[in-house]
Amino acid sequence: MVTRAERNATDPDLGVLAGRLLFAVQRELFATLAEQGFDDLKHRHGAVLAYLDPGGVRATELSRLSGQYKQIIGTLIDELVALGYVERRPDPTDRRAKLICPTARGLAQMRAADTIMAAIQQRHAGRLGQAGYERFKRTLADITAHQRDAVSAE
Repeated sequence: MVTRAERNATDPDLGVLAGRLLFAVQRELFATLAEQGFDDLKHRHGAVLAYLDPGGVRATELSRLSGQYKQIIGTLIDELVALGYVERRPDPTDRRAKLICPTARGLAQMRAADTIMAAIQQRHAGRLGQAGYERFKRTLADITAHQRDAVSAE
């Protein structure tokens, strides 16, 4: 009988592969950010920071984009406000709504993260070739969208 550990070592399923990729990218991203002075961030903050725009984003949109519950996003926003990365501002299109906007520190973190992620992607593109890497990303994006649609249809 093959154990789950043995199976995942030789023929990992989609969830195991996706998790390994996510955790490895997060480790490199957040370790490099920490070296650049953003050592107060935790991996969980990525659910907000990955989708933050310079002009601001509503919390409900952050929830939708990240796939996280609104309550979780609210907690993460509170943490990032306390750390000085984001602030809440009135949405000029709807006074009842708030935009989550990056502060100067948040903008600096966004620039740093974009540079780090570009380097990670370039490294993989160099290994697979640009066309192979673009094909991989399209396929992964398609599988991700199909999986999210399957879950939301239930």
